[in-house]
Amino acid sequence: MTDKPLDAVRLTDIAERAKVSEATASRVLNGKSGVAPATRQAVLTAMDELGYERPSRTKQRSSGLIGLIIPELDNPIFPAFAQVIDRTLSMRGYTSVLCTQTPGGATEDEFVETLTDRGVSGIVFVSGLHADTTASHARYEGLVASGLPLVFLNGYARDIAAPFFSDDDGAAVELALAHLRALGHERIGLAVGPQRFVPAQRKAARFRELMAPTVGGEEDADALVVHSLFSVEGGHSAAWHLLEQGCTAVVCGSDLMALGAIRAARKRGLSVPGDFSVVGYDDSPLIAFADPPLTTVQQQVPAMATAAVRTLLDEIAGASVPTGEYLFQPELVVRGSTAAKKTQPAPR
Repeated sequence: MTDKPLDAVRLTDIAERAKVSEATASRVLNGKSGVAPATRQAVLTAMDELGYERPSRTKQRSSGLIGLIIPELDNPIFPAFAQVIDRTLSMRGYTSVLCTQTPGGATEDEFVETLTDRGVSGIVFVSGLHADTTASHARYEGLVASGLPLVFLNGYARDIAAPFFSDDDGAAVELALAHLRALGHERIGLAVGPQRFVPAQRKAARFRELMAPTVGGEEDADALVVHSLFSVEGGHSAAWHLLEQGCTAVVCGSDLMALGAIRAARKRGLSVPGDFSVVGYDDSPLIAFADPPLTTVQQQVPAMATAAVRTLLDEIAGASVPTGEYLFQPELVVRGSTAAKKTQPAPR
């Protein structure tokens, strides 16, 4: 018997054959959750017996698999996210499928294709292309339209109808600047990642707002912002430039950048924190054991990751979840990489 195309399907016939309501048959046809496995199978069997072609969205997703896409493992903050997400999923009976991007390796789009082919129940994106303002978001819009549950961490795109979870980048800068100013620092620099990324943009915007009144205006404040790579090398390069501008302290966009800033200061014969104070961002695992122990703004990894997973699983279970962004308040952790600004000796 030749399969009839989807547009020829009569919902009434399928519901009657499967002995279910038309509403239930419709949920199965549209790949919606909230239908018992036995009932779903009865509807699919009815479609087969009536000679109707199954639409692709009726393919049963593996209920236990959740895709997790992160940009790298070199930065310890991403394994920290992965650990919390995996543990939270495991407690709810799900298994994460970890996809890590590496230079020359699979792209985010290729990972998504692999995960959807495997029939995952949902995908968690951490610091993905959704955080890149120059990237197309058509990939995500297509996934949302297909009904696949998605959640995003770190970075926000207004045109994607999905839940987002981020630390408040502006608040992070406020905490760091308030701490350094209380120590007497006035010329403070900001070292953040590439300008195209949402977290870097937000940190830079708030930094300019807060620094402009004290350094002579927005143009002068902008000169104290250096965009570089989210790496030790990027922090080293940015801090070197800021030290040449007479900065006595720097706020960094990641802990790795902060380690690079410390290295740059020492290469110039300066001590940290005696001559130069450094504040990181993330509070990555083991960063408290750096030399000196790093003062940093703690990203709320457990709270963010747990909230994201719970929201995703609610959506998988058929609940209606709000779209938009949820912001979490970071916390300042003071350790040994910041100190009072060194006072200049009075001229004789």
